[in-house]
Amino acid sequence: MTDQSQMTNPKLKTQLWEYGRRERTDGPYADNLEVDALVVGGGFGGVFCYWSLRNQGFKTAIYEAGTDLGGTWRWNCYPGAMVDSEVPEYQLSIPGTWNTYNWPSNYPNYKDLRDYFDHLDKVLDIKSDTAFESVVTDARFDTDEGRWHVKTADGRTARAKYLVIAAGFAAKRYVPNWPGIDKFNGIIHHSSFWPDEDIDVSGKKCAIIGTGASGVQITQAWGPKAGHLKVFQRTPNLTVPMRLRKLTTEEQDASKKWYPELFDLRERCFGGFLYSFCERKTFEDTPEEREKFFEKLWTEGGFRYWLGNYKDYLFDPKANRAVYDFWAKKQRVRLNDPAKRDLLVPLEPPHPWGVKRPCLEYAYFEQFNRPNVDVVDIKSNPIESFDETGIKLADGTHHEFDIICIATGFDVVTGGMTAMGLHNVNGETLENQWKKAAQTYLGTTVAGYPNMFHLYGPHGPTLLSNGPTSVEVQGRWITDVIKQCEREGIKYINPTDEASREWKKKINALSDISLFPTTKSTYMGGSNPDKAFEQTNYAGGLYNYGQDIRKVLPELVGFDVVKNGQSSQRNGARL
Repeated sequence: MTDQSQMTNPKLKTQLWEYGRRERTDGPYADNLEVDALVVGGGFGGVFCYWSLRNQGFKTAIYEAGTDLGGTWRWNCYPGAMVDSEVPEYQLSIPGTWNTYNWPSNYPNYKDLRDYFDHLDKVLDIKSDTAFESVVTDARFDTDEGRWHVKTADGRTARAKYLVIAAGFAAKRYVPNWPGIDKFNGIIHHSSFWPDEDIDVSGKKCAIIGTGASGVQITQAWGPKAGHLKVFQRTPNLTVPMRLRKLTTEEQDASKKWYPELFDLRERCFGGFLYSFCERKTFEDTPEEREKFFEKLWTEGGFRYWLGNYKDYLFDPKANRAVYDFWAKKQRVRLNDPAKRDLLVPLEPPHPWGVKRPCLEYAYFEQFNRPNVDVVDIKSNPIESFDETGIKLADGTHHEFDIICIATGFDVVTGGMTAMGLHNVNGETLENQWKKAAQTYLGTTVAGYPNMFHLYGPHGPTLLSNGPTSVEVQGRWITDVIKQCEREGIKYINPTDEASREWKKKINALSDISLFPTTKSTYMGGSNPDKAFEQTNYAGGLYNYGQDIRKVLPELVGFDVVKNGQSSQRNGARL
């Protein structure tokens, strides 16, 4: 846990533990809570796992750090926050939840998603077993008891046979250690710790540091309103068109008869969406055919230009360049100023197209045609420090601001798990173990952490997939494993080091044949310079991933299995 004295600007919260407090002393808030399974996180993954385990008769509770259900959609309330996956792809397939709910648009914003989680609670009754503002700061497994002992920031302890980490890939915020950030006198927040109350930017000098998804969305929201806006860019965001549109109740109700088939289809596509890569390679088509195909993907919008494109472009540099050149042609015409155009949409790619998750947008580049919006290049001239009135760059340039949004992302994929004080059976912390590299088995378990499972985290499809689809594939597997343990009278299971090494080899092999390792990205360690440069996602597609994790069942291949003190190792994983 980060010490209070290590905080920077006291107005700038960066740690989850700063939000921990105890609301009540009964129910899931009780001291010495005893459950079969404890789920950490109340977003899509946590809700699905809680519902699935409860349905199988397990006494289950949720610890959620936020003030309500929704996970990232309770934290991410920054201006313009919205999802980058369409409905009905972006929702749970739990019966009784989708047939009684309609969305206002094909890409919900954070308020719509909060409403959706309220709906899930009304249908499924989740909050009665959820302790909010409960931040896990320590967890250790007692091999004699066969139970996890989990502590929260406010001093409570829970005991559970099974621990399910559903913190997601973006639970730990990343803020660079800029000197003087504690001196700034204006309003300053990380995008993911943005306050719920509206902050008026009219007539104000505003800064956005970062051009990831959050930075792009805030730019779209602030551009028309701010007195002056400067976007500090290190790397251009290779955005694609969202094609946002309103949805009527009538059209949704008419299509719901197909939802079961659509939910099945999304699990068979590479990214968990309702489309997958083209069966052809890029240069099997003539230049005219390629242009027509690119135009079709572009017109349909969403992630189709990313995960519905030619099947070889993420492997072949020449094919990738064709994809980039079409992208640049489409985007450069949207910018009037030549200098801004070259910064935001350079003719030479900053990295291969698609090796970073592109952001969906509907009016991003148009903001830079406004006289009040500018882009500042901090790749060649980085931020050096903060002071009372603003930001100083390396060349001595000083920019004054009233409001600063730090949109620098997260300690991505692994950070949510390493931040909660998880200890292995030898007392070593996961944070320390994963400093050099993350190690998991199947992207759902970690050697040395018996009866602990995680989803939408390291070595799963995660950032290469649609979240709700991914967590259902992993959540069903976790439930089935727990059911099997209870059926066979198993005290605990623990993945072997050998099986974990083999899974790591598979993760690397799937990545190394692609262009992903060419670029420091969220897939390859994220923006934190202290993190290892490594692939943290399963890059073989969601369907193949689901097949791989199912191969180890029902034999529990690759696990040490302990029954009444007797251990047996089940080797021979067919990965």
